[in-house]
Amino acid sequence: MQDFIVIGGGMAGTSAAARLADLGSVTLLEMEDALGYHSSGRSAALFEENYGHGPTIDLNRASNAYLREGGYLSPRGLMLVGAKSEADLFARDVEELGMAPLDLDEARAMIPVLNPETVGFTAISSAAEDIDTDRMLQDFARILRAAGGRIVTKAPVTAVARIAGGWQITAGGDIYTARNLVNAAGAWADKLAALAGVATIGLQPKRRSMARLPAPGGHDVSGWPMMIGAGETWYAKPDAGKLLVSPADADPVEPHDAYADDMVLAEGLARYEDMVTEPVTRVESNFAGLRSFVADGTLVLGPDPDQPDFIWCAGQGGYGIMTAPAASQLIADLTAGRPPVLDATTVAALSPARLR
Repeated sequence: MQDFIVIGGGMAGTSAAARLADLGSVTLLEMEDALGYHSSGRSAALFEENYGHGPTIDLNRASNAYLREGGYLSPRGLMLVGAKSEADLFARDVEELGMAPLDLDEARAMIPVLNPETVGFTAISSAAEDIDTDRMLQDFARILRAAGGRIVTKAPVTAVARIAGGWQITAGGDIYTARNLVNAAGAWADKLAALAGVATIGLQPKRRSMARLPAPGGHDVSGWPMMIGAGETWYAKPDAGKLLVSPADADPVEPHDAYADDMVLAEGLARYEDMVTEPVTRVESNFAGLRSFVADGTLVLGPDPDQPDFIWCAGQGGYGIMTAPAASQLIADLTAGRPPVLDATTVAALSPARLR
């Protein structure tokens, strides 16, 4: 019998499995044929400490050193863009994100396609940075394997049963047993809990659509900051010489291999287009991911209050990549009975016990 079975090979599950490998034997089960297939592979991958609220920001800050020392961060910057009619919304976002107001001429020197006829307000955070998501995911996988852990892909879970001393999991036609089950199943986390007979947490997956556009006006966008509309009604981020644009949609859906909604995408592109001088003439490709939230929008991390050998690593929402180092460390600390780095108030705010 293994010490841990981790279900879910996104950033959350792979990082948790890597941290737990110091505590015992670990097998990671992923239903797709590769790690990071769903939300982890479809992330905007930006690190901004002040993005989120309360416990999420605490996790961001606790992850900073790991991200920086690992060399996973690179300069990007974040520019807030508000229409002339969005003064109040813009001011609220500036305060929440800790941004510095920016003169429009200065903003256009950074992003020359901003439209002076429609843009009323701009602000900047130079602290926002890109995260090398793929390298970090693969590094966590290497840590797991180096500690003797096992990664099994193409292993969708079809049954979970309580047995003496732990759990029996049927996945990909094979049977696995473990003393502890870690639920890092992303959008499917509540489905997995129900399969195991554990009380669910009210997880709601929400779709986030993206379009990949040619660089507007033939500009070199590599040095542009990421742009976000006031109220997060759209955002745009340079990506390999192209521009990723999202309507920042958050439509409730069932867990599935997500795809973009054409109408929602068109509406978001129109909001972006209103703020720039270059029209959108071609969408090279589009895709979508699922961001899964519980009612209070905060991650769910730690042993289930009723069945402590069922460990939650879920509800990452849009914060899973940048919080992964601290979230996975918290999972390992709680499992090992070690004092967490995070303070007791934050740990309680992240605990699944708050949802019962």
